[in-house]
Amino acid sequence: MPVEERLKTLYQLQTTLSGIDEKRALRGELPLEVQDLEDEIEGLTTRIEKIQADIKEFEVAINQKKGEIETAKASVERYKKQLNDVKNNREYDTLTKEIEFQSLEIELCNKKIKEAQVRIDERKEELAKNQEVIQDREQALEVKKGELDEIMEETRAEEDKLKAKVKELEAKIEPRLLTSFKRIRKNARNGLGIVYVQRDACGGCFNKIPPQRQLDIKMHKKIIVCEYCGRIMIDPELAGVKVVPAGTEEKKTRKRTIRKTAKKAAEDTQNPEEA
Repeated sequence: MPVEERLKTLYQLQTTLSGIDEKRALRGELPLEVQDLEDEIEGLTTRIEKIQADIKEFEVAINQKKGEIETAKASVERYKKQLNDVKNNREYDTLTKEIEFQSLEIELCNKKIKEAQVRIDERKEELAKNQEVIQDREQALEVKKGELDEIMEETRAEEDKLKAKVKELEAKIEPRLLTSFKRIRKNARNGLGIVYVQRDACGGCFNKIPPQRQLDIKMHKKIIVCEYCGRIMIDPELAGVKVVPAGTEEKKTRKRTIRKTAKKAAEDTQNPEEA
């Protein structure tokens, strides 16, 4: 494809992509707001699952400690019965120590149960708060999604046509040039990867272009980029844009003023008494 055709195709691609950008701009911040809400809900869901897992873990620990208490109580009862059959002080001391040890175990288990119950109550309170927040976020998400879907429904058909045209144009452009164009467009603040010359200046950054470079752009012999912003440059005529030459509006205004002055002078000559 000649350079001239490549530039034309690139400019058509830019125009089409700008059209898509305009459609997307109608959505405003809604897509980002929807994404933020979805991320927040996902984070809250993970937190709720963790809290529920913690509650379950504490409940299992409580049941385990209750089982240990029952075992310790049974041991205390058994040791107390054995006290009636002791034959010497040594056996008596041993059984007494075992009873004391098992009693301490029961106290320790009861303490652990109380601590676990406090942690469960705290987790349940936290769970309730998170469930309330997630419910509020889900309602907000539903509203935002409804607004976004409504806007997208209005622009979907036109956007799909533009996307199809983009694919068609991209297929005509060589991969290396297309990659460069996309990179330039991505780094450009206004999303313009190719611009035409406006009043001897770059249409992207508005820096003046030297006359020789302007001549090179008009020759369409090679791809030329702006030395300031890096955007691809195209001749307005090739882009199909009508540019009003600098100073034309001023000349028209001056001609109009001259004509008006001449007409008034002629009237004054015809009516000397009024003058």
